Amino acid sequence: MLYLRRANERGLADFGWLRSRHSFSFGHYYDPQHMGFSVLRVINDDEVVGGAGFDTHGHRDMEIISYVMQGAIEHKDSEGNAYVVPAGDVQRMSAGSGIKHSEFNHSKTEKLRFLHIWIQPDKQGIKPGYAQKTVRQNAMLTPLVTADGRDSSLTMQQNASLYRLAMKQGETITLSTDASWGYLHLIEGTAQVRDLMLDNGDAIGLTEGDLEVKAISALTALWFELPPG
Repeated sequence: MLYLRRANERGLADFGWLRSRHSFSFGHYYDPQHMGFSVLRVINDDEVVGGAGFDTHGHRDMEIISYVMQGAIEHKDSEGNAYVVPAGDVQRMSAGSGIKHSEFNHSKTEKLRFLHIWIQPDKQGIKPGYAQKTVRQNAMLTPLVTADGRDSSLTMQQNASLYRLAMKQGETITLSTDASWGYLHLIEGTAQVRDLMLDNGDAIGLTEGDLEVKAISALTALWFELPPG
């Protein structure tokens, strides 16, 4: 089965200081056809104006990943972590038994843009945790967050993996789901996937088989390997 999610069909929240596109139902946006994909529950494409952000709020039992595309996040949480997460870095916060945190645009003038990702964990009530890392692109497909921390990736409490896909124009790659489900979210660029053309913000999910991806232009994307839903 193929699941296609076009960028212009996603939910939209616009509060002035925050403009967010929701791939799945979130907040005031509800669509029973788009509740998540396997354990992938949230992908929000957030744009935050200078000096603004999310005041202290709580989470529990969720693996929360931030992938910064522009600017930097200023993060603080109830576990005593206080970090700046710049563009290109990946951050993982395990909410576990409960954590409170705030996220602000580190700049007073420049825009912050990041992907806010939630993955449901395979265990509840674990000790909250935080990690962030600059992950170098050493191959076309680079692991960012995995269950076992392979190839210097961050870890998460779920049998899932998140990769960054970076391709030059004309390159091709075959993404295999094996015993998993797969979800490809295009950050920038244009790709041909099977007989479909994907552009910025488009996504495609797969429950079996392979995806052959051809870069029509240079592109960056996120590839998720997820347990079968």
